[in-house]
Amino acid sequence: MSQKKTALVLGATGLVGTALLKQLYASETYSKIKVITRRPISDPANFPKIDVIELADFSQMQTVSDQLSADDVFCTLGTTIKKAGSQPAFYTVDFTYPLALAQIARENGATHFLIVTATGANPQSKIFYNRVKGELEQALMQIKFPNLTILRPSLLTGERQEFRLGERLAQILGKMLAGLMPARMKPVSAETVARAMMALADEVQAGTRIVESEQIRELGRG
Repeated sequence: MSQKKTALVLGATGLVGTALLKQLYASETYSKIKVITRRPISDPANFPKIDVIELADFSQMQTVSDQLSADDVFCTLGTTIKKAGSQPAFYTVDFTYPLALAQIARENGATHFLIVTATGANPQSKIFYNRVKGELEQALMQIKFPNLTILRPSLLTGERQEFRLGERLAQILGKMLAGLMPARMKPVSAETVARAMMALADEVQAGTRIVESEQIRELGRG
């Protein structure tokens, strides 16, 4: 039997992260799951595989760097400009924190970094959101992980803890117009993205792999 692995997750309380954590816990591949979180996870004592690393301020990630060792690192952290409050605050959450995690994890020996960005990610984009996602992808490629997997889902569907009116309306419209949309623009569920991440973590493919939304739906079919 192959040696079981350790997973490290940032963004475990979000839409994709919640689905991912459940699947990681059920997987026989991982004997330990480390979770960096600002909000406590319910009853961690009932889930012996989960090691909760509570950190009130993600900008202080370096202070817990000795705990951030793993084989596979999953980053599902993300926000919106409205929730963050400003473009600089959004940049901090969606660029600075994931990049800091990647740098520390690589220094600690992680060999596979998997991250959720977005359809349209492009460092040259005129759209701020897409540009930040593209700049993050570009920065992650410079770290030289043996395996870097970038998932670019389109509009995510699922039940969030907080209500986002614009996103909810977009989800409804997306479902109504799904038949008319190009495959890469059709909405994709958080559960599907999480299953695709799990499938991709099992694959050994050296270098950088970019997985667009239509591929995510294929890989994450339940």
